[in-house]
Amino acid sequence: AARRETAGGGVAQPGGAPENVAHAGVDYVLHQAALGSVARSLEDPLLCHAVNVSGFLSMLAAARDAGVRRFVYAASSATYGDHPALPKVEQHIGAPLSPYALSKYVNELYAQIYARCYATETVGLRYFNVFGPRQDPLGAYAAVIPRWIAAMLDERAVQIHGDGATSRDFCYVQNAVQANILAATCSDPAAVNQVYNVAVNARTSLTQLHATMQRMLLAACPGHRPLAPAYGDFRAGDVRHSQADIAKASRLLGYVPTHDLAQGLRQTIAWYVAQAPA
Repeated sequence: AARRETAGGGVAQPGGAPENVAHAGVDYVLHQAALGSVARSLEDPLLCHAVNVSGFLSMLAAARDAGVRRFVYAASSATYGDHPALPKVEQHIGAPLSPYALSKYVNELYAQIYARCYATETVGLRYFNVFGPRQDPLGAYAAVIPRWIAAMLDERAVQIHGDGATSRDFCYVQNAVQANILAATCSDPAAVNQVYNVAVNARTSLTQLHATMQRMLLAACPGHRPLAPAYGDFRAGDVRHSQADIAKASRLLGYVPTHDLAQGLRQTIAWYVAQAPA
C-alpha cells in the first residue's frame, strides 16, 4: 500500500493516523485541507468545525512545535460574507453567511494569534472558486466547473441555482499554485502575517459560464449536443456576487495571474475530454 505525506511532513499509514504530525527541519507548510462546501457545512456544522477549525488549529500547533519557518494556508472568499462592495478588498469583510464561511474566518483569527503570541509566520490565501484538471466531478458537493463538464459530456442538462446572474471570480489552479509559492518564499517582512485575495479580478455570471463552457466543449468535441441549463432555487448561504481586488497580492507578493477564465477553461475541458470514455 502506498504511503502519503502529511502537510506537516509526517507519514500517514493507510487508514491510520500520522506517525509524526510534523518533522523537525520542515521549512514551509502549505495547508490546503478543509471541508470545502457551504452546503455541507449547513447540513453538518459540527463536522465543519471539527475539520476546518480544530483541524486547522492542530496543524498550526504542530507547525509551531516543529519550528516551521512559515505556515501558508487556504483561506476563502466566503469570509467576505454579506459585505456588498465589489471588488472585494482584504480589510473589509461582512457577516458570515454559513458555518463554512465562519470556520475560514476563525482560521484567520487563529493565524493572527499564533503570529502575535508565538511569532509563527503565517500567510492566508483567500481563494476565489479555484478550478482545474483532476477536480472530482462527482458527489453532491462537487465544485461547479467539474460537475458541469461531467454533465455536459454525459449530455445531461446543467442545474443552475437561482436565476443565473450570480457571479464569481473563477481562478485557474496554476494561479493558486503561484500564490502559494510566492507566499512561502517571499522575503519582504511586510508580506508576512497577512491575508491575500487569490483570483484574477474578473466576474462571470453562471449563465455566462455555462454558455462559454458549452461553446468550448463543442469546439473540442464536434459531435457534442449542447443543452439549455435548468434553473432552480437559490442555495442557502451562497454569496450573490464575488470579485477579487488582487492589488495587495500583486504589490507585496508579486502575484500576477498567468491564466484568465478562458485560458483555464480550455486546459481544464481538454483534460476532462481526454479522460472521457472513447
